[in-house]
Amino acid sequence: MALPAGRAGTRATLDLMRRLVLRYKKTLPIRQLALSIIDSVRNRGHKNFPAQVRALHNFVQSNIQYVKDISGVETLATPTKTLEYRQGDCDDQAVLLASLLESVGHATRFVAISMVPLGPFVHVYTETRLGPGWIPVETTEPWPAGQGPPKFADRMVVTNK
Repeated sequence: MALPAGRAGTRATLDLMRRLVLRYKKTLPIRQLALSIIDSVRNRGHKNFPAQVRALHNFVQSNIQYVKDISGVETLATPTKTLEYRQGDCDDQAVLLASLLESVGHATRFVAISMVPLGPFVHVYTETRLGPGWIPVETTEPWPAGQGPPKFADRMVVTNK
């Protein structure tokens, strides 16, 4: 499938990512994996949603190696393929994490960022709703849940509804 260039291409990619999340969050393997990961924080209290988010974030961050796309080609893997290969770039990791979070009831959205005003979007990460606001759950950098890219000039957001 050919995508348009520029902002329209970024919007189309984010929409494809959103559709993958909407499909895969309902699959048994994704739900079972999310539940098994969350089981590790069972003793931290009932409804400890921050601990659940951290556990899922840490899983993707620690178990999926960052690997770039094919040179000059945008690729997008399903969450199950990312798990199978245990590798993927920012959009693959974002789709996997969003699918895991959504499968246990945490709302998510994707944020694509540009480093220069009206420049190309060069990175995407997941945010999840925690309490009254959205927090970044960036998996391609060694940052804790809640810490996102410190600087960017522009962003495009797509909520996974």
